[in-house]
Amino acid sequence: QVQLVESGGGEVQAGGSLRLSCAASLHIRNTVGWFRHPPGKEREGVAAIYSGFGTEFYGNSVQGRFSISLANAKNTVNLQMNDLKPEDTAPYYCATAPGYANSPLTEPEYKYWGQGTQVTVSS
Repeated sequence: QVQLVESGGGEVQAGGSLRLSCAASLHIRNTVGWFRHPPGKEREGVAAIYSGFGTEFYGNSVQGRFSISLANAKNTVNLQMNDLKPEDTAPYYCATAPGYANSPLTEPEYKYWGQGTQVTVSS
């Protein structure tokens, strides 16, 4: 079983940046992703990466602004968020899938989830 702990959330003004980190209790294999769940909306996939290949995936709303990366011998996954907008406000969660997810920005293939970290962007 993999335990995931997110950190790095906070409050920032529009146009600012934040860097989220997710520390895993085990070496991250296969697929790891970041999701967010804005109030009153469905949870959406933000970014994901195939650990072995380094292939990255991004949601349309964050393409060009967010960047996902692995660090610390693949025990940590980071999400660099630039040019933040008020609509980016949400709790952010990292998650891992046991295989290479066919749809890495959707939830069903993910098995382990962190508790989340809040990101608030003020206008």
